[in-house]
Amino acid sequence: MATEKELSDFLKNVEKRAFKRSVYHVRDDEAALDIVQDSMMKLAEHYGDKPADELPMLFHRILSNTTLDWFRRNKTRRALFSNFSDFDSDKAEGEFDLLESLALDNDSQITQSAEDNFASIAKVHEIEEEIQNLPARQREAFLLRYWEDLDVSETAAAMGCSEGSVKTHCSRAVQALSKALKDKGIQP
Repeated sequence: MATEKELSDFLKNVEKRAFKRSVYHVRDDEAALDIVQDSMMKLAEHYGDKPADELPMLFHRILSNTTLDWFRRNKTRRALFSNFSDFDSDKAEGEFDLLESLALDNDSQITQSAEDNFASIAKVHEIEEEIQNLPARQREAFLLRYWEDLDVSETAAAMGCSEGSVKTHCSRAVQALSKALKDKGIQP
């Protein structure tokens, strides 16, 4: 049985990665935050009494299901209502970007010139864009395997599919990312 401290520590540890993963899926910071918070609440309410080693798998499954529920609700909402503000292409200023904040917070590395720093940030944005362009299942498998560092069986359980499907989705995602990034001049 997980103690309150173990549950709290787990949620603190997974929060930023789960948010970034959700942003990749829904492409909306506010919706992603809602999804992550809902997932954390569901984990705490329904599975807080489970052993601590089961929390990661349960949380990833809950997060995936909550994201799917969000897409279903949005699809229904769009079918019933047309919100013209959705077509506004301007993003709000001051968006939170975990990768940028991590890059800026790491003062222990050699200080880069402004030009090198800008080039690094531009590459990160191009990589993020290409991850967002992946099909949903490939993106989910890729993020779980390489962002969340889950093994194939854990990823399969979280996605609700076979291990072979996870391997196929990951392979296709890596190939698509590799090709897209090479086309942009970014070498691994």
